[in-house]
Amino acid sequence: MTTETAHSDTDAAVTTDPWTVDALNLDAYLARVGGVVGAPSAEALAALHEAHVRSIPFENVDPFSGRPPSLDLGDVQAKLVDRRRGGYCYEHGLLFAAVLERLGYDVVRMTARVQPHRNGPKSHMNLAVTVDGVRFLADVGFGASVLRPMPLEDGAEADQAGWPTRLVRGGFADGGWTLEKRTADGWEPQYAFYETPQRPVDYEVFNHYVATHPKSPFTRGLIAMKLEPGVSTQLLGRKLVREYPDGTKDETTVDVAEVRERLVELGVVLSDAEAATLLKAMEAAERAAG
Repeated sequence: MTTETAHSDTDAAVTTDPWTVDALNLDAYLARVGGVVGAPSAEALAALHEAHVRSIPFENVDPFSGRPPSLDLGDVQAKLVDRRRGGYCYEHGLLFAAVLERLGYDVVRMTARVQPHRNGPKSHMNLAVTVDGVRFLADVGFGASVLRPMPLEDGAEADQAGWPTRLVRGGFADGGWTLEKRTADGWEPQYAFYETPQRPVDYEVFNHYVATHPKSPFTRGLIAMKLEPGVSTQLLGRKLVREYPDGTKDETTVDVAEVRERLVELGVVLSDAEAATLLKAMEAAERAAG
């Protein structure tokens, strides 16, 4: 192979669509979330975004159990759509981006620095979606936080299932954006980001760190979350938390034997083998914690 040919092949790999969007089974996805297909519009985007968040939970069973998630679109669809599992940001984001592109939306896949005020890592996947001449932040994979897309406008505020949320220019991303949530202590940064397009290899690097590094929160304990209007339900290890917009919380401790049942209630369906591996990982984590 000549140098010219090698360069040509490399350029083709970069410039042609690397996201394998055509592999998506759009009908199966829409059946999973109960979404209704319409022409691209801000209203249709909001409806589909909310349907996704309310139907497919956020969970880290695989990385916590020692199985780094595959980011191949076919594998993501098999897990989140066909097997009725959940996933974390890369899985949600890659799936939703493919759906939007198949439906005719313009999508930019981005990355964000979580908790920038606490030196958090740049490891989160989010999307910029353009429709009707307006750009929106879409983020179906940020734990249980963002129910509907938000206009990418300085000072834009939205009610996210009862929690006030806003976007501001700059902040912790000079020239970029910061997503903030209002708490009892005021506006708290959630993440900071730029509208810089990413490539699949970028997410492979992020995914390796998030799914395998011992300091990653996704390798240290079970996390499963589901957001619905007025309540965020979270299973954090063996602690079941229901959080409400007024700041109140209900917390109960779940027996290890009940974990699988509680996951089903959150929409996470595990096979016998997956459940057994998860329980072993939880028992090992508890022993290590003393």
